[in-house]
Amino acid sequence: MDELVRVMKALSDPGRITILKLLGARELCACEIISALGLAQPTISRHMRVLADAGLVTGRKVGSWVHYRVAEAPQSPYAQVMLAQLAGWLDDDPGLAALRRGLAESATASACGAARRSGKELRP
Repeated sequence: MDELVRVMKALSDPGRITILKLLGARELCACEIISALGLAQPTISRHMRVLADAGLVTGRKVGSWVHYRVAEAPQSPYAQVMLAQLAGWLDDDPGLAALRRGLAESATASACGAARRSGKELRP
């Protein structure tokens, strides 16, 4: 039961749902999530820790930044089911669409976007 509760708690916050929907499009650097949502770094770190503890996201360190993605093969059956369902939900949400557009526009101008295009490691 603990595993189910952990997944459901992770999904009980609108900010974490938003993060998962944004990560559904592509891997994002923590700095991109911070910029897109306009939240402080500690808040994003806390959200990402909850999502990772539930098995919903994975992260990889690139220099001083962490790049996150939706877990490709979650070990938790609850995480697997919820990620599969979430993939088809909220696709027509105007708020999420605006955030996705903002990410697409900022990716070309941001330091993270430039580093991603060049393949270079980025340091804050």
